[in-house]
Formats: sequence, structure tokens, C-alpha cells
Amino acid sequence: MQISSIKEEAYKILDNLPEESTWDDLMHQIYVRQAIEAGIKDSKEGRTVDVKVVREKFGLT
Repeated sequence: MQISSIKEEAYKILDNLPEESTWDDLMHQIYVRQAIEAGIKDSKEGRTVDVKVVREKFGLT
């Protein structure tokens, strides 16, 4: 995956929003993008916990 600048990525988000979008819609898209990138980085750096361990910890089946 080619790394592009934040400005380029922001323009892509803007280009993909419908014309009637609100500031909240834009902020949501930016937040989702940031959260996904943070999760990918954590995964690559080994800062994740297997879902089975989490389920056991919280008593989920």
C-alpha cells in the first residue's frame, strides 16, 4: 500500500461524501479512518489480544 499524505487522504474522504453531508458526517468519517489506522498499527506492533482471551476474561461465550 502506497503511503500518501494526510491532505491527500482528507481530499479522498471529502470527495466520497455526498453533497448534503454535514460537519458531523465529515468528522465521523475522519474518526473512523483514524480508528482503523490505529488498530492496524497496534496489530502490526503486536499490541492486540486474541478474541478468545477477551471472551474468557469477560465470561462471554
